[in-house]
Amino acid sequence: MSSIFIVGSINTDLVISAPYMPRAGETLTGGGFFSAHGGKGANQAVAAARMGGKVYMCACVGDDHFGESAKESLAGEGIDVSCVRTVKSEPTGTAVIIVEKGDNRIILDRGANGLLSKSDVDSALEKAGRGDIFLTQLENPVETVAYGLKRAREKGMYVILNPAPASREIIPYLGYCDLVVPNETEAEALGGREFLLKECKTLIVTLGRDGFMICGKEGETKYPCPEIDPVDTTAAGDTLCGGLAAMLSRGCDLVSSALFGSKAASLCCTRRGAQPSIPTYEEVEHFTP
Repeated sequence: MSSIFIVGSINTDLVISAPYMPRAGETLTGGGFFSAHGGKGANQAVAAARMGGKVYMCACVGDDHFGESAKESLAGEGIDVSCVRTVKSEPTGTAVIIVEKGDNRIILDRGANGLLSKSDVDSALEKAGRGDIFLTQLENPVETVAYGLKRAREKGMYVILNPAPASREIIPYLGYCDLVVPNETEAEALGGREFLLKECKTLIVTLGRDGFMICGKEGETKYPCPEIDPVDTTAAGDTLCGGLAAMLSRGCDLVSSALFGSKAASLCCTRRGAQPSIPTYEEVEHFTP
């Protein structure tokens, strides 16, 4: 089995449900408030670990309760957190999430995530070897993520980028990627599917409740996902990415790995919160909507 190295963000999510999005100057009564561990990098690490992957996490947290709690939680999932660095100058990243009828809107303060450095990446990848999996996103400085993509390619790793939130600054580095996994909005923001396929080998474009599409030089194929009544879509995309990476690390092919990740994401949407909603391998195996 290959190891999975994730360079990414760690946040604390503050979640509240609302009947609709408040207008300017409006105070709206919501409900169901809770806090949970989140961050795209941490979410994907938890998903990969719960689905059987051997996961190493590279990230930064603040010297505060949120950071200490997040690090302990990741370690409790069996994730190697030796390269999660604590910084004193910034707080742990925080996301304020408003959930409206199962869909979410997110406001993010990246905090310590903005201090992730090239030396952090180098430290994390010391244990990585040819054939291991590198997975990253864009909630950290783009220059650090780009460096990680380059170093992972040099090491002969299988390189996956989830370009979220979308930033065109990453485009010059897409050639280091074996697989890029945007949603429809992110794909368009980065120039569209045809343009992206000129820059990288393979795309998996997630389509929400319509499933996903695998796109390559030979064409594209659309795959449906299980039909569910969503409760909260937070971390659905991260669950797909983590599940995909976990199955690839087991030696599965891309299609079966993506189908498993998509099924895991659908199950995730039936629960509230980011990491609390992420299922285990066994739960995905037995999930019948």
